[in-house]
Amino acid sequence: MTDHDINNKPLDLSYLREMSGDSTDFMVEMLEAFQKQTPIYMADLENAIAAEDWKATSEFSHKIKPTFHYVGRDDLKEMMQTIERNSRELVDLANIPSDFAISKKFVERLYEQLEEAKAELLK
Repeated sequence: MTDHDINNKPLDLSYLREMSGDSTDFMVEMLEAFQKQTPIYMADLENAIAAEDWKATSEFSHKIKPTFHYVGRDDLKEMMQTIERNSRELVDLANIPSDFAISKKFVERLYEQLEEAKAELLK
């Protein structure tokens, strides 16, 4: 589940740092790519949920899931995993919209954390 305390902490970029070989330029580029793509993925997922298109919901949540790990938000990755599994297995479908709403709220804070992380990297 989502971790409310993580919203008040800097992002844990250790995975991204390791993946990039500690390259600030690469890390900033990845954060910017995340900022550009994630709103599109989230909108696609939101539309699929609203349409109760569970196959598309499963596919979109699967697609976005690993990106949260890259920026140290495994809580959101796990939420996407739950949405993916439930929509694929057609279980607990009534919970998917509320799970997504919680995730969306946390992603909005994540965008702020990304800006903070980029500023810190560019110092």
